[in-house]
Amino acid sequence: MKATWNGATIAQSDDTVVVEGNHYFPADSVNPEYLRPSTNHTTCPWKGEASYHSVHVNGQDNPDAAWYYPTPKDAARQIAGRVAFWKGVQVTQD
Repeated sequence: MKATWNGATIAQSDDTVVVEGNHYFPADSVNPEYLRPSTNHTTCPWKGEASYHSVHVNGQDNPDAAWYYPTPKDAARQIAGRVAFWKGVQVTQD
């Protein structure tokens, strides 16, 4: 799978985990040069607290377009150490 935005490949991996229709990429498959920390957090009742990154490519920002669960609840332990995308980041089969 490949995640792209604004002409750049943000993440690429053959090892994604799909939860609720979202592909979670291993953190080491995500190019950190395209991520900027965000202070945003949300809470999912069964996954736990999510943290966000903004995606920054070619001088453009996509606020909070990447998210991850630093310490997911037991029911979501399969997404520990993984990152998912939305807000126009295209996730396609490579």
